[in-house]
Amino acid sequence: MLTGFLYFMDIKLKINEEFVNLRVDHLLSQSFDFISRSHAALLVKKGDILVSHRKVKPGYKVKLGEIISGSVGTIIENTILPEKIDLDIIFEDKYIVVINKRPGMVVHPGAGNFSGTLVNALLNCYPEIVQVGNDKSRAGIVHRLDKNTSGLIVAARTEASLNFLKNEFKQRRVKKKYFVLVKGVIKEDSGKILLPIGRHPQKRVIMATKGENLRHAETIWEVKKRYKDATLVEALLKTGRTHQIRVHFYEMGFPLIGEQVYQFRRLRKKKTSVPRQMLHSSFLSFRHPYSGQKVSFTAPLPKDFKLVRDTLSL
Repeated sequence: MLTGFLYFMDIKLKINEEFVNLRVDHLLSQSFDFISRSHAALLVKKGDILVSHRKVKPGYKVKLGEIISGSVGTIIENTILPEKIDLDIIFEDKYIVVINKRPGMVVHPGAGNFSGTLVNALLNCYPEIVQVGNDKSRAGIVHRLDKNTSGLIVAARTEASLNFLKNEFKQRRVKKKYFVLVKGVIKEDSGKILLPIGRHPQKRVIMATKGENLRHAETIWEVKKRYKDATLVEALLKTGRTHQIRVHFYEMGFPLIGEQVYQFRRLRKKKTSVPRQMLHSSFLSFRHPYSGQKVSFTAPLPKDFKLVRDTLSL
């Protein structure tokens, strides 16, 4: 049985460029895992959450520099607990752990996913991780992979390691490569995608390459194999924007196989036998937070990716 406790939190957020024009109820649900969109709308309607000290409607679109403030009392499900979940551990020492994340696993607890996450599994294997970071629901998490993206992810076992690695990501000193299966045949052997990415101007929960407050995004790619109606590509991320590979290849006209969101409109609701987007984090390289020496890791393609690949016609 799930248990819970009443939790009160004072909220104060200043709107930066990334969140301009986002609905205030969407902003709250995205910023705080324990606030659902419907709960956020109710809080705003009641006036428990104010925008620059004034009451607004849930659909109000926030502006640059405005302050979101208020006090939230909510029941938090006490499920951010250790869980015995099998992990494919590629490397571990006193400072970090590198995991080959299976597809379908959420990285950290959030609305609708309070158990079965990578954090729950890490807390079972490495109890000290609960003290790493300011947010226990993201304990030890340095970076993220989408739920349906498989492959390499590094977690920190100490506070110093977390801070070091986050700075390495911020300074773009981490090398990340992905295998990608896309629809259509790419004729060029290699290339670079330079399309800025930001929040979709209307559908703010997804990303787009048009609109305001776009940020530089760069993906370098190389064709590994061509099929009759698909291409296997290796992508190197020079930046780490949300959904970057999925957005960039969609804008190229080559959406990922299994993709449902960044997909041609006519195919978005069409049923597919492919269980997820075919995206796998295959290579990860960074400086070790203790030794400072560069370490590199690889992860083989998972079974579902190979199964889809092997069904493609040459």
